[in-house]
Amino acid sequence: MPGPAGRGAGGLRAPRVVPETDLAEPVSTGTTAVTRSAYRVSVTETTHTQPPGGPRRAGDGADSRSPEYRLAQNVLQGLRQDLFHDPFAYRPLPPRRTDGPFVRRLPGRLRSAARHLPHAVVGGIALFALFVGAVSGGIPGGDALALLTGMLCALPVLATLVRPVGAFWLSLGVTPVVAVLSGSGAGDWPWMPGAFLSHLAVLVVVALRTRPRTAAWMWALTALYALLSDVVFGGPYYYTNSGPMMVTSAFALLVVSLWHVRHTAQQEVTAQQTVTAQERSRRTLLEERTTIARELHDVVAHHMSVVAIQAEAAPYRVENPPPELERAFATIRENAVAALTELRRVLGVVRAEDYEAPDAPQPTLADLDALLANVRDTGLDVEKAVTGAVRELPQGVELSAYRIVQEALSNSLRHAPGASARVEIGYVLGGLGVRVVNGPAPSPHLIKPSPGAGHGITGMRERVSMLNGEMTAGPTDDGGYEVAVFLPVTAVHETSEETA
Repeated sequence: MPGPAGRGAGGLRAPRVVPETDLAEPVSTGTTAVTRSAYRVSVTETTHTQPPGGPRRAGDGADSRSPEYRLAQNVLQGLRQDLFHDPFAYRPLPPRRTDGPFVRRLPGRLRSAARHLPHAVVGGIALFALFVGAVSGGIPGGDALALLTGMLCALPVLATLVRPVGAFWLSLGVTPVVAVLSGSGAGDWPWMPGAFLSHLAVLVVVALRTRPRTAAWMWALTALYALLSDVVFGGPYYYTNSGPMMVTSAFALLVVSLWHVRHTAQQEVTAQQTVTAQERSRRTLLEERTTIARELHDVVAHHMSVVAIQAEAAPYRVENPPPELERAFATIRENAVAALTELRRVLGVVRAEDYEAPDAPQPTLADLDALLANVRDTGLDVEKAVTGAVRELPQGVELSAYRIVQEALSNSLRHAPGASARVEIGYVLGGLGVRVVNGPAPSPHLIKPSPGAGHGITGMRERVSMLNGEMTAGPTDDGGYEVAVFLPVTAVHETSEETA
């Protein structure tokens, strides 16, 4: 039976009913057509020619090589990258850090000098190698040739300060030259005392400045050089110090590699501790925000819900309530519901750091008339005046202007109940001007002022400062209060809006 794709077992395609004229058509190359005249059905079987040696699998070629070959290839690539790729690159030795547990306890001048302590140590080793190389050869130490031998021993050590990998190759190249200059009477082969000290110091310094894999390659090439020197170029030397060199350098490089491993592990632990501390701090912050949100929800949301429910049910408890009373309770309920909506949005922001606000339209200056109507229902006589050509402004400017007018009118209701207010909106070329001014509260009034916490003016100033605007707020000469704000709108934004 054919499979779901229309192909049966054995590579046969699904039978296709064809007219008798199709039976005489030639069959394409690579296919075999079998015609059954009783059913007038043509069955086409696709044949595949396989290359000798069986079918090829995906990934043949470089991936079909043996694991040993790939391992050797990776090893040789590591060797080329560590020791042959730009070996004489300029890499100066950085100064020592001064925030360690011991260095930071030193006085100021000594702490500053401690930054160059590694350079001084390398310089001292180079000076010692110069002395040993000059006095340990077969030629007397005062001879110019002996001084040249000492300088050749010191040069690779000094090169580790600026070109560490190149210093290793320089040390290998200097070693046979020093052996030839020292003569056969020295009795050491292939490393003369100065070259022995120099090469060992170079191995340690370069291993400290690179990584353990580079140290292993340097030791392997040093062993290869020692083998060739003993077997091929041994000559009349009756003593070889290749064994002491390989043992001493192996021990030194092992210690350096262990230090590298420990240092890397410490860095990883420190990084992990930093990440853990940040996550712990973030979790603590989220827990605190959640606690605040829960308290706000339990206290404020509960009371606002009670206010909304009582405001809706109050007119039904009074027989034949006047229309003014019904409108007042309806306004109270609408304001309570609006406050609950805003409270839920704020709680969502407080609960989670990655909270996404719902796609609800933010108020703009187009909603200012509804705000003023709502305020008038509470008893505040407010009028609005608009000057300039009304145009659409950036959303941040529109929202900030709306909130500033809202907060200024709320302050008028709290601090000057029964007073009149005026809202002025001015569209100018450079931005938007907003002015909200209220008169003094009438002295004989049933509602007493309710002083707030003073966060309203602060919030308005933060909004204005965020938009690089200007704001003045203060009492007027007649005992009222005035809030004047200017919110700039850049000409580039205006031009882009006009173009759009």
